[in-house]
Amino acid sequence: MNYTIDHSKQNPIAEVTLMRGEEILIERGSMVYQCGNVTLEGILNARGKTGLGGVLSAIGRSMVSGESMFITKAIGDVDGAKIAIAPCIPGVIHELNAKRGQQWRINDGAFLACGNEVNYKMERQSVGRAFLGTGGLFIMTTEGEGPVLIHSCGDVLPIELDGTKSIVVDNDRALAWSETLEYDIKAASGIFGFTTGEGFVNEFSGRGTVLVQTRNLKSIISQIAATHSG
Repeated sequence: MNYTIDHSKQNPIAEVTLMRGEEILIERGSMVYQCGNVTLEGILNARGKTGLGGVLSAIGRSMVSGESMFITKAIGDVDGAKIAIAPCIPGVIHELNAKRGQQWRINDGAFLACGNEVNYKMERQSVGRAFLGTGGLFIMTTEGEGPVLIHSCGDVLPIELDGTKSIVVDNDRALAWSETLEYDIKAASGIFGFTTGEGFVNEFSGRGTVLVQTRNLKSIISQIAATHSG
């Protein structure tokens, strides 16, 4: 996937150049513009699954993780076809490199685009003691080799772990993390965690990188709603 990102802009866009027949997957509704020789197709968000299994997988994802059942495939009709994409929320676009021995887990709603050489799977994650092992969340885990674009609310803060200590991150701010890291999802402060307003947190340990977004979209929406209701 050949792309450029103007990082000098506070809220950048990514411009992707496609060869004839080249395909990429982009977040539904993320196209800003295209040069008129790119074909867009809406497909089930069921990477790697077809038929009834793919339909059920996409429905399950939509119900549990809040993702759309569909994702957009962009196909170049000629060499040099261009399409520009951007997330729907204010923030930055961050580049991940998926490769052998360095795959990524991506939290709900952070995916923006990837090339056809990168695959992904959705994994159900145990919420651990928060619901005595009965609850779960879905995240995306990359496979293959190539670039993956994700987006954040606000800026992206990388935190490196060297295996000597763990770190606790608010679940809504944990954007993506190395597949090599161990982690546990739990309430922020035990059985009464939700009374603090923090909800779920992720505790990471091991060696790898955690990418944290500096703003929480759910909190921003709650503040706006509270202001208008008052």
